[in-house]
Amino acid sequence: MIIHMSASVARRPNVDRLLRDLPDAQVVEAVNGRDPAQIAHVQTFRGELHKPAYPFALKAAEIGVFQSHRKCWQLIVDQGWDYAMIVEDDLAISPPDMKQARGLIAQHMTPDMYLRLPPKLREVPSQIIAEDGTMRLILPKWIGLQCCCQVVGRRAAERLLAGSDGIDRPIDTWLQMHWVTGQPIHTLLPNGLSEIAGQIGGSTIQQKTRTSGKLMRELQRAWYRLQVKLRPQRP
Repeated sequence: MIIHMSASVARRPNVDRLLRDLPDAQVVEAVNGRDPAQIAHVQTFRGELHKPAYPFALKAAEIGVFQSHRKCWQLIVDQGWDYAMIVEDDLAISPPDMKQARGLIAQHMTPDMYLRLPPKLREVPSQIIAEDGTMRLILPKWIGLQCCCQVVGRRAAERLLAGSDGIDRPIDTWLQMHWVTGQPIHTLLPNGLSEIAGQIGGSTIQQKTRTSGKLMRELQRAWYRLQVKLRPQRP
């Protein structure tokens, strides 16, 4: 499933490439968080719904991204798929690496798993599940950010849907909180993936922060990341 907002015409050529390169791919229309009608049913909270508290207010685009992924999780459940890959429309893949990754996925993926394929190779293993050459399927000690590409099992999707009726932080930040979601997060890397938002119109989420507020935001961000670091995943 390729999450794409049809109004984002600059991203359509990349979507077409993904449709060619990924087997049995389909486009899922993204939820527009800036359209009140599309998010009228969403319960949002200040960042104190879970611990640690999240220091920043949710942006409209972050609400849309979260709901777009929930839409895909619901599709997995409704279709009865054991698992499915969900990618965002600013992803670029290496077909040979993706073929190798799909081989490892086919051998080890279960309906209970959530498996990330992050473009940034920053995660260190708490446990190594499997290896194929330099490619490793791991349980990372700390879960990274971004949701560019992931494979989500049906029971994992059910679990995540049940836990996200109300949201108080971005989806990737929420998924880091395995102690809240009850969902272990696995990672496959290196995987040949890259993020190309800068080449196709820029990020749909990031926005400029006033210079006067940057230092405070960075301090708050550092404090929050420290709280997450105190809660590693364990085998």
